Amino acid sequence: MNYRKFQADHLFTGYEWLSNNSVLITSAEGEIVDIVPAETAGEGISRFTGILSPGFVNCHCHLELSHMKGIIPEKTGMVDFLVKVIQQRGFDAEIIKNAIEDAENSMLQNGIVAVGDICNTPNTVELKKAGRLLYHNFIETMGFIEGTALQRFEASRAVYDQFARLYRNPADSNSIVPHAPYSVSAALFQLITRFPGNHLLTIHSQESAAEREFIEKGAGDFHRLYQALGIDISFYKPTQQQSLAAWLPNFLPNQSLILVHNTNTNRDDLEYIAHCPLPIANLFFCVCPNANEYIGNPLPDVDLLRAYKAAIVVGTDSLASNRQLNILAELQTLRHHYPHIEIKELLQWATLNGAKALELDDVIGSFEMGKTPGVLVVNEDLSKVERLV
Repeated sequence: MNYRKFQADHLFTGYEWLSNNSVLITSAEGEIVDIVPAETAGEGISRFTGILSPGFVNCHCHLELSHMKGIIPEKTGMVDFLVKVIQQRGFDAEIIKNAIEDAENSMLQNGIVAVGDICNTPNTVELKKAGRLLYHNFIETMGFIEGTALQRFEASRAVYDQFARLYRNPADSNSIVPHAPYSVSAALFQLITRFPGNHLLTIHSQESAAEREFIEKGAGDFHRLYQALGIDISFYKPTQQQSLAAWLPNFLPNQSLILVHNTNTNRDDLEYIAHCPLPIANLFFCVCPNANEYIGNPLPDVDLLRAYKAAIVVGTDSLASNRQLNILAELQTLRHHYPHIEIKELLQWATLNGAKALELDDVIGSFEMGKTPGVLVVNEDLSKVERLV
């Protein structure tokens, strides 16, 4: 077997730091063979300045919106951003295709090895046939009118079927998921969560104060969104419950769920989760700080999430709401706002935690024998990443 051997100033396994005397050994194809002391590694060691790390996991992306880069102005706020995305999705098919290809190339260059990708259309199916990145395809559905639930669900199932053909075990890499609590009716939630094989789900959650105001009180800026869409929601009666308590019980205890954005998640929400009578099996909190800043939302209270030992993962959102699809850039922003968080913890969110969230930790996320997690070298100040494998 042809081996590749890597050594750097620091080695992060996905779990912990190892001595800078440690050498990572992989096969020519990138499978992890061993980690050994330098004195026993033999010849042919490639030495680097910085940190050796497993490849990054982007837990939340909208690859199909890549053609919208730079189109929506920054700092519009949540409602105006959503309206502009809906109004400006339509582009020439070739432009969309080329933008998707360019965006995947950039993710590869930026050290990303796996993506949780939101899909409203089959526009990324052809690209994903090549298998250059691992994907879990979250087929997103929305519909706030109870009477349209089945129609909306079947439209999303038709998209799901196109992605399912790419995989031997479709449910391992594809799910039908709700867009957000303000855009999915109770009937549609039922169809989604009870779809056979739908064990890994995600939802945009508590992305703005306006969302909480609408869910809890039926008031606020989200009425302007429905007016812009021409949807009559006079039927809507808020439950008067705390935001998460109003909709989290729609999910089943045996499901895994990634809550995305969480910019308005507070202590009461986390207390509710901690004492929920039917807790979800695996709950992850995905932060996308650069998208939050682009749209004009605050960053999540990451220290509060940490205090409650939340499983934190990292996403980029889309090029409609971000300048780049680069997990390292997200870590830089987190480091800027939370300088007391150690690099080891940030890297774990971006590697092992992300792999667990996408249920890919048997393949990627850490340097363990038999895995193929990719090998990166990252500058110690998180300013640059180079993909080695």
